[in-house]
Amino acid sequence: MSGERILVVDDEAEILRCLRPALTACGYEVLSAESGKEALRAIAARAPDVVLLDLGLPDMDGKEVIAQAGAFSKTPILVLSARDREAEKIMALDAGAVDYVEKPFAIGELMARLRAALRHASRDGVKVERIERGDLVIDLGRRLVARAGMPIKLTPKEYDLLAHLARGEGRLLTHRQLLSAVWGPAHVDDSQYLRVFIGQLRAKIEEDPANPKLILTELGAGYRFAEAGL
Repeated sequence: MSGERILVVDDEAEILRCLRPALTACGYEVLSAESGKEALRAIAARAPDVVLLDLGLPDMDGKEVIAQAGAFSKTPILVLSARDREAEKIMALDAGAVDYVEKPFAIGELMARLRAALRHASRDGVKVERIERGDLVIDLGRRLVARAGMPIKLTPKEYDLLAHLARGEGRLLTHRQLLSAVWGPAHVDDSQYLRVFIGQLRAKIEEDPANPKLILTELGAGYRFAEAGL
């Protein structure tokens, strides 16, 4: 039993009726809120480990909840929303959400994203030195990348991009987040530039660059690095 505390923020009673048994069966403690103000109070007072947040709340937009919560809490927020426009996803992620799952959603996928968010939270402030996916090894301490024991030569920017993706541990990172982190705020709109570097990285680290298994594309939004065990 895990015991982590999950706050579900949604004004649709059916969502909570669906999620509570599934979350409880996995050993999570379930809290709930039906408005943005109620959610912010719960985040401050109850310190949940993860927030599952709908964007369409009765008193404020969910993106405002993300922004306000980020001012006083590092609790990861995973968005659950029927809004499927790419712009909505990107704005929520840029506001500070760690991931975005569209309604209707499969419980299995949601639980996988929730576990990824919890792993990310547990590693906050912890220096991860080595990441492995199959026979690919990324040694962050030594700035080395190898497959099957053979070093892979990357340019400094290619390495920085790969390291940033890998540290995300399955989180969806937007184009703007990646461009800002690797190239700086002046380059947040250079999405074509990013695509070129992603293509170069895939050519070097993927077994089949045309069918990538490590650097995964979220159309119109960004990229995520494959989670361990998937």
